Amino acid sequence: MTKIECVEEVHIHTDGGSRGNPGPAGVGAVLKDKKGKQLAEVAKYIGIATNNAAEYLAVIYALQEAQYLKAEKIVLYLDSQLVARQLTGEYRVKDQDIKKFFDLTINCLRFFKKVDIKEIPREENSEADKLVNQALDLHALI
Repeated sequence: MTKIECVEEVHIHTDGGSRGNPGPAGVGAVLKDKKGKQLAEVAKYIGIATNNAAEYLAVIYALQEAQYLKAEKIVLYLDSQLVARQLTGEYRVKDQDIKKFFDLTINCLRFFKKVDIKEIPREENSEADKLVNQALDLHALI
């Protein structure tokens, strides 16, 4: 069995998207150490979902990867204003379907000693966006 070394700080870019709302949806995430070395990535088709659900699921899948890496501190970079502001408490979660994803995300965040959430422009999230489209394109071929 391979021993996983603890990574003190992981920087995570996530994105989720659907083609249609709801429609075929995918998630993407890139996890890097604080020096910019890529540690892991996620590109996954998640079925039919709304864009907001896909955004949350991207964060959840990325947090699972960060747990696997035994990260102590994470910095989340999100281009979804809604998700970023709900997770920081600036916006309330009104939709009951989204509340389930929000609650699961909050539970996942508790595994880390320190969490920073940064809202970024879409242009600064191209790697995660590329992985979302890769997952959707691959599924479309099947």
